[in-house]
Amino acid sequence: MEEILIISNYYPPEKGAAANRIEQLALKLHQKKYTVTVVCPLGNYPKGELFLEYKGKFLVTEIKDAITVKRLWIYPSVSKNLFVRLISVLSFSLSLFFYLVFKKTPKKVIVQSPPLLLSFISVLILSLKNKKIILNISDLWPLAAIELSALKINSFSHKISLFLERFIYKKATLILGQSNEIITHIHSIFPKKDCYLYRNFPEHKVSTIALNTTEDKPVKIFYAGLLGIAQGVFELCEKIELEGLPIELHLFGDGAERSKIETLISERKKQNIIFHGMLERKELHSQLQSFNIAIVPLKTRIFGSVPSKIFEYAALGFPILYFGGGEGEAIIEENNLGWVVPVENYQGLNETIKVVSRLHKSELEEMKKRIFSIAQKEFDLDYQMSYLMEKNVF
Repeated sequence: MEEILIISNYYPPEKGAAANRIEQLALKLHQKKYTVTVVCPLGNYPKGELFLEYKGKFLVTEIKDAITVKRLWIYPSVSKNLFVRLISVLSFSLSLFFYLVFKKTPKKVIVQSPPLLLSFISVLILSLKNKKIILNISDLWPLAAIELSALKINSFSHKISLFLERFIYKKATLILGQSNEIITHIHSIFPKKDCYLYRNFPEHKVSTIALNTTEDKPVKIFYAGLLGIAQGVFELCEKIELEGLPIELHLFGDGAERSKIETLISERKKQNIIFHGMLERKELHSQLQSFNIAIVPLKTRIFGSVPSKIFEYAALGFPILYFGGGEGEAIIEENNLGWVVPVENYQGLNETIKVVSRLHKSELEEMKKRIFSIAQKEFDLDYQMSYLMEKNVF
């Protein structure tokens, strides 16, 4: 079996779309007869604290579902203090640097980006070792940081980030982008770079959907994922208008905005917003069987970003209320997956919710059946992987 290495900042048992995406890629490559190794930090995300099983450890090697996982030391933190966060990033960067310099690596390596600094270090060393570098880009940095107001345009940090971005694009053998916008952006810098679309399609291995809804119960809308700045869930809870409507908003997840959200909910008990915390993926999917609609928000339109939740929840048959702008809107509309509201247009969102509140459960169940069928056909991970294999990407 041919060997391949994946370098990522996230991997289960860490939670979130990034960790799930990389695990899925690793498992699919294993199915395609690769011997897969993943290098990542000691588990700490999203709380920024080492999980109990990794405390006091410097290097941990595990075998998880036939994937070799090598976890390197990190000083974890999700502190709002920029200096502390920088120390955290540099700690894993240092661990990764020495690992790649002194450890034998296979000829093919997949590098996840962002984080930009980690992908830069990986690409730098691997290019010196003359490896095949497959750069997997899920978000465009520093462009996304500018759009989220996390970075000032033309600042020193911005200029450094631009240098790192261009370096990794130039040195990568080929690039996988999760959206057409990402590929367009890369080609605007390096027109001849080999790029391939790699959507974050799920593999739930479900052949039927559960329809456990009751006509006289409220319509249950849910959000499940990271409660961070980019998602804007706190602002959603502030501005969504549910009073007097037969609708509930259920939240699952963890992140920087969690405490603010819990405080807001406790102060507005009549808003029909229920917070459940973070659940394991299998438990979450089990609980969602009695829910009706998935909401996918973003705080602002982020060029290149396509939330993987679109594909994940469509594959489970959920109509999607999309509130994130960008390429995601086109995917929802082209595949008739639900409703699109322009990002940040809360008046439009509340008007759409009123429309949703008047739907019968039988109508929602028909939508579920149709969306499940569409997702089975259009969001096929096996077909996507087979195509990339034919193109000799891996």
